[in-house]
Amino acid sequence: MFVRTQTNGSRTYLLIVDNQWVDGKVKQRVLFRLGRLDQLLADGRLDALVQSLGRFSEKLAVLGARSRGESVTARSSRIGPALIFQRLWEACSIDKVLKHLLRDRRFEFSVERAIFLTVLHRLFTPGSARAAEKWRGDYTIPGAGALGLQHLYRAMAWLGEALPQDQPSDATPFAPRTIKDLMEEELFAQRRDLFSQLDLVFFDTTSIYFEGEGGQTLGQRGHSKDHRPDLKQMVVGVVLDQNGSPVCSELWPGNTADVKSLVPVVERLKTRFRIGTVCVVADRGMISAATVAEIEKREWRYILGVRMRSSRQAKAVVGRAGRYAEVHPQSENPDDPSPLKVKEVWVEEQRRYVVCVNEDQAAKDRYDREAVVAALREALRQGDKSLVGNRGYRKFLRSGGQQFAVDEDKVREEARYDGKWVLTTNPDLPAREVALKYKQLWMVEAVFRSMKSLLDTRPIFHQCDETIRGHVFCSFLALVLRKELEDRLVRKGWKLEWADVIRDLDNLLEMEVSLAGKSYVFRSEAKGTTGKVFQACGVALPPALRSC
Repeated sequence: MFVRTQTNGSRTYLLIVDNQWVDGKVKQRVLFRLGRLDQLLADGRLDALVQSLGRFSEKLAVLGARSRGESVTARSSRIGPALIFQRLWEACSIDKVLKHLLRDRRFEFSVERAIFLTVLHRLFTPGSARAAEKWRGDYTIPGAGALGLQHLYRAMAWLGEALPQDQPSDATPFAPRTIKDLMEEELFAQRRDLFSQLDLVFFDTTSIYFEGEGGQTLGQRGHSKDHRPDLKQMVVGVVLDQNGSPVCSELWPGNTADVKSLVPVVERLKTRFRIGTVCVVADRGMISAATVAEIEKREWRYILGVRMRSSRQAKAVVGRAGRYAEVHPQSENPDDPSPLKVKEVWVEEQRRYVVCVNEDQAAKDRYDREAVVAALREALRQGDKSLVGNRGYRKFLRSGGQQFAVDEDKVREEARYDGKWVLTTNPDLPAREVALKYKQLWMVEAVFRSMKSLLDTRPIFHQCDETIRGHVFCSFLALVLRKELEDRLVRKGWKLEWADVIRDLDNLLEMEVSLAGKSYVFRSEAKGTTGKVFQACGVALPPALRSC
């Protein structure tokens, strides 16, 4: 049943009609003729009729209340974050693992809800527990309404709590075995059927500094990636599997060298996750020669990137003659893999290298270099010696007494590296497989960047090591949820920007309106990526309007 108009000559009439199915066709039947539209509008009868009908419609009653001068109270809340990440929290079995580990503990508040609130806050607005407690007020998060700041601190302290000494220990020299370790192992076991074996791990680190007196033993002065050598810091390491899924996280004091961190972490991986063999894939920048020697001594497998311009052997390898084997051809389809060719080179029959080249990247490198050199030549004609301070120019400058000139030898040398990178490895894998596994590191580095942004919770004022460990582990759990959501979107074939996803979910609101003793809830429009995110997670959007 609906309203329609009918025009006869210059006059328009308003009709109430309905549709009927007659002899296989839809026919309209006029139920009532309301009269001429101009007259109904002029004398206000149409408005009176709509208002009268509105008494029997909750939606119209709410929408028309303010225009009639009735008292309306409203309260808004953001609902998108909790709706989506609560589903992923359960899909990853985080809630189940927490409840299992808490089965013999008696807290007067929900530790699971406190951890969920902290993790959710890290995903949307990385910050401290104090910031999370204030942030919660604008969001609908089931079960978190009664939580206070002390509950968030106690939940983090429980996660970082050291296990009793009488339990089997695979602790590293720089950290005890804790509750969060049990969580990582149980979470890994939940998805164990997805792995034939965990034989390839990606390892990366970042550092976080402390303000004040933060960090009892974790806070130490060391090489600061944050350019704050005046502050104590700790190092955070994260291990990912070959699919980019987080496996575990480790913490150690800020003055710990990589040889003292990587080797114990890998040994611990073999014990905690029952791994037979491990292949470490990493950039050479984070692994020293001493660490490589220790890896070889233990007969572990590795695939490491080589610093081509600073390594004498790498320079020789790049210039070595040989035939490249094609792994991926060039293609105009943007969805196809990047072009890739590989060449195997042995040095003194002891060290194996794999030279890789991407023709598309080579063309870009050549174009960029030619543009820089052309701009440098033009600037030199004007005799501007200040160009030596420009890093892009300085690479191709040489001093000729009173004048600067373009270093042609350096230009030719740089051309040798266009689109190339060099790997050193000891596994008995074909060169193409070595290159493809290392390329996975590039994809995984995006996950590491996500981890580092989630860990951007400075300043850290926690003084107790157990609270610090729990604080960082909440960021690890946020990384687990983010990866789960991204994987679901990829399976749907959707490439969505993470910033857009977070913004659109954060803008999904509900407004509760109280009118004449009744309450109604409006939902805002699902804009941008919101609909796809809800679909990927199998979550139904709440109705646009409901009574409560």
